[in-house]
Amino acid sequence: MIWLPATLTAGLLQAWRTAVQARLRGTLSVNAAGLVRYLYGLPVAIILALAYIGWHGGAVPELGKGFALWALLGGLAQLLATNLLLMAFGYRNYVVGTAYAKTEAMQGALLAFVLLGERLTGLSLIGILVGVIGVLVLSTGGRKLRLADLKQPAALCGLGAGFLFALTAVFVKLATHEVADNDAIMRALVTLVAVVGGQLLMQGLYIVMRERDQVAAIFKSWRVSSQVGLLAALGSAFWFTAFASAPVALVRAVGQVEVIFTLLFGRFYLNEAMKRSEIAGLLLVGLGVILALIGAL
Repeated sequence: MIWLPATLTAGLLQAWRTAVQARLRGTLSVNAAGLVRYLYGLPVAIILALAYIGWHGGAVPELGKGFALWALLGGLAQLLATNLLLMAFGYRNYVVGTAYAKTEAMQGALLAFVLLGERLTGLSLIGILVGVIGVLVLSTGGRKLRLADLKQPAALCGLGAGFLFALTAVFVKLATHEVADNDAIMRALVTLVAVVGGQLLMQGLYIVMRERDQVAAIFKSWRVSSQVGLLAALGSAFWFTAFASAPVALVRAVGQVEVIFTLLFGRFYLNEAMKRSEIAGLLLVGLGVILALIGAL
């Protein structure tokens, strides 16, 4: 059951990272703010992997032929998903774009079934649905989503982002399968180094080619950026451990607790007020997580 504490910890760390990263607004461009996760996160990932390999006996696990491909695709899918989400925001409908991106858990369940053959109980599926509804309530502030919203570019970009985020989890799980070791943590950490390294290369090349003026700002903001990188690497280590040891859909269902942590950080770290609709959404997310867990027992 290592996946459960790993998922809860990952959700907490990701929400924490988001709160800290909010402090970079106005200092870095969107792409540069994304790059700091990989630039400052890769050394952390390497240290974690080397330390665990040393503790595990000092032998680097053998990697399968498909490892590099799946790791690269996982990193690329996450980058593209982030860009689609940003495009959704650019269409001046943040609510619709965010809401449809949050269908990731349902899309993940479908993708995991088709691509990985993962099956969940009916109760777990109901839990995923309830959790997604809760996240939609949080994203929309209680506003009703209409079928006509699907025609909006923001909605299409949001759905695409959710699909690619779900696909990221599938690719990461496939990469962990290519690491010849029975230890889920070992498989996760080795995969983490490869994925973050690929993302640093891809995002770094984009910044150098298109936003070179941001390079100096990235290093100038090292005090906050290094915190973002640390939290991002630790969070991904726990996410990858969960993916390596449990069904993707179940991890994503329980991982929705991230939005609970995010609101709590917003309330107590950023001093943002909490609305009634957010409280209702939190209760639905919590109920969804409980149902998913009961169904998995």
